Amino acid sequence: MIKPSENKTLSAEHEAASLRSLFPKLTLIRLLIAWSVVVVFAIWGKQWLAEPFDNTIAVICFMVLFATIVMASFGVVGEADHLAHQLGEPYGTLILTLSIVSIEVILIASVLLGPGEFPTIGRDAIFSVMMIILNLVTGLCLLVGGLRYREQEYNAQGSVSYLSLITMLTGLALVLPNYVSGAGEFNFIQAIAFSAITIVVYAVFLWMQIGNYSRLFVQPVSGCMAVPAGGASNTVQQDDAPSVPDKRAILIRSVLLIAMILPIVLLAHDLAILIDYGIETVNAPVALGGVLIAIIVFTPESITAVKAALNNEMQRAINLCLGAFVSTVGLTVPAVLIIGFVMNKTVTMGISGFETILFLLTVALTAFSFIGQRTSPIQGVLHLALFAVFSVLLFSA
Repeated sequence: MIKPSENKTLSAEHEAASLRSLFPKLTLIRLLIAWSVVVVFAIWGKQWLAEPFDNTIAVICFMVLFATIVMASFGVVGEADHLAHQLGEPYGTLILTLSIVSIEVILIASVLLGPGEFPTIGRDAIFSVMMIILNLVTGLCLLVGGLRYREQEYNAQGSVSYLSLITMLTGLALVLPNYVSGAGEFNFIQAIAFSAITIVVYAVFLWMQIGNYSRLFVQPVSGCMAVPAGGASNTVQQDDAPSVPDKRAILIRSVLLIAMILPIVLLAHDLAILIDYGIETVNAPVALGGVLIAIIVFTPESITAVKAALNNEMQRAINLCLGAFVSTVGLTVPAVLIIGFVMNKTVTMGISGFETILFLLTVALTAFSFIGQRTSPIQGVLHLALFAVFSVLLFSA
C-alpha cells in the first residue's frame, strides 16, 4: 500500500519529469547561444559591420551569424515537430512550413530594406527554393524512400492540389512579369492586384487544407504497411493521428517556437549585409544570394522531409516539400512587392529565359512524379539530375 507521502513524492517526480520534457536541455542551450549572439551583435555589430569592411572580421561574423541562424532554424523545426505530434496532420506540417517560410520572408525583407539595391533578391530566392525543394530535396526523398521500400504510397489528390497552386502562383509571380513589362516588373496597380490575388488564393487553400479537405493531405491507410527492400517481414507503422492534446505543452512549445524565431529576425539584417558584401567582393552571381537564403532557411526542413521518406511517411514528405514551396510563393511574393513599393525599391520578378525552361521542366517532372499512387526511385534520379543542371547554369549561364 502506497503512503500519502510516497504519493506526493511520485507526483513531484512526475511533474519534474514533465517539465524536463517541455524544456529539454538542447532547446535551452540553443536559446542561450542564439540570444547571446543577439546581445553581442546589438552591442558591437555596428562597429564590426561598418564600412570599410575588415575581411577577416567579416568572415568571422558571417560564420557566427550563419551558424547561429541555422542552429536556431533547427530549433524551430524541433519545436514545430513537437507541436505536430500534439496536433496531428496536416496541422503539424503546416505549422512547421509556415515557421520556416516566415524566416525566409524575414531574410529577404532584410536584404530589401538594406542600403543597397537588390531588385532581384525576391525572385532569386523563390526560384532557388523551387529548385532546391522541388528537385534536390524531393529527389532525395523519392530516391532514398524508393531504395528502402521500393514503392511508397501517398494521397494523389493532395499532391495535385499542391501542383495546381504551384503552377498558377509561380507562373503568375515569375513568368507573367516578362510579358507585361520588358523589365520583368509589375506596375503599382498590377503589384497590388496580384499580391491580393496571391494572398486570397493561398488563404483559401489553407482554409481548405485544415478544414473539410484535410483528408487529402493525410497518409492513405493502405500505406501504413510497407516492405523494406531488404526483407519481407519488416513493417513500418505510421501514426498520423494526434495524441491527446496537452494544452500546457502546446502553449509552452508555442512560446519556445517564437523565442527561437526572434533571434533569426534580429540577426537577419546583419547576415544580409555580409551576404551582399561577400557576393560583391568575390564577384559571384547575384542569384547566389537567393540560393544562400534558401539553403539557410530550408536545410532543417529538408532533413525532416528526408527522414519522413525513410520512415515511409511519404505524404508527410510531400506536405513538407510541396507545401513549403506553396507557402514560399504565397507569402514571399506579396511581402516583396509590398516592401518594394512602400520603400520605393525596384523589384524585378520576371525570371530569365533558361530559368523559365527550368521552371516548366520542374513543374512537368513534379506533376509526373505525383499524379499516380506510388513513387519509384527513378523519379528521384530525374529530379536530382535537373537540380544538377540548375547548379551548372547558376555559375555558367
